[in-house]
Amino acid sequence: MKQAFKLPARRMQALRQKGFTLVELAVVLAVIGLIIGAVAIGKDVQRNAEYTKVKNKFIDQWEQAYNQYYQRAGVVIGDNQTAPQNMVNGEGLPLNTRSGRNMTGFTPPGAVCDKALGRGMVVRAGDRTDLRALMTRVGVRMPPGRAEGLEDRYVYLDSNGNPQEIQVCFQWNVPLADNSADNAVGEGSGNVMIITGLTPDLARSLDQMIDGKPDEREGRFRRQGVLNNEGGGAINAPGQEWNRTNRDSIDPAHALGRSFDEDQVVIVTAIYKMNQ
Repeated sequence: MKQAFKLPARRMQALRQKGFTLVELAVVLAVIGLIIGAVAIGKDVQRNAEYTKVKNKFIDQWEQAYNQYYQRAGVVIGDNQTAPQNMVNGEGLPLNTRSGRNMTGFTPPGAVCDKALGRGMVVRAGDRTDLRALMTRVGVRMPPGRAEGLEDRYVYLDSNGNPQEIQVCFQWNVPLADNSADNAVGEGSGNVMIITGLTPDLARSLDQMIDGKPDEREGRFRRQGVLNNEGGGAINAPGQEWNRTNRDSIDPAHALGRSFDEDQVVIVTAIYKMNQ
């Protein structure tokens, strides 16, 4: 009977103690790095796709619904069909304010929303909550939004993975006005869509897609409360960055420079100038 061949004890110990080579470790680390990079890129791609969807499937469709209302009713939302003021919610104003410029002694008309005003909106006298009823009355098909009866809202995830809700309203702002008693909001834009619930990242993305330049002051899309083409009293001043970032929390106690997974990202309110 043949005896089984046995390696020397020293050779067996050397084999048992043998580990990964530097080349093998480098390959493993490279693969791990590629996986992490692919996950990060995938998240960015998914977020950008969601932002594009917000614009195409919600913001753009609400702009189309606004224009369809104008085509069917002959006036903008909330205006008087027999004595139009060319102002959103302008049906209750005296006729001598028809130009939309002379608001001395008059309060600008309030916003037209649905059920409630969006978070971060400036409250004005005469705010209305019958946007859906006005649209339905003239047969305008609204975007699907969040659900039936909540067509003015859209839910998305912020950069921390927490849900945020966009809401749209419509409002008239005094053209060429400053932050005076005649115009509490101060954008001076005419008829606008008010968009609440935007994270700074989403606001910049929409600004880039709409105006081709992500600043909060210039163009059709900008932050509420910021005068167009004016900064510190200087005409034709450069644009300015959106005033908050995705590292700011919506919680007032931890508003700046905090980005925990459990925090909702801070939101901003934007205005989008309408063509009518």
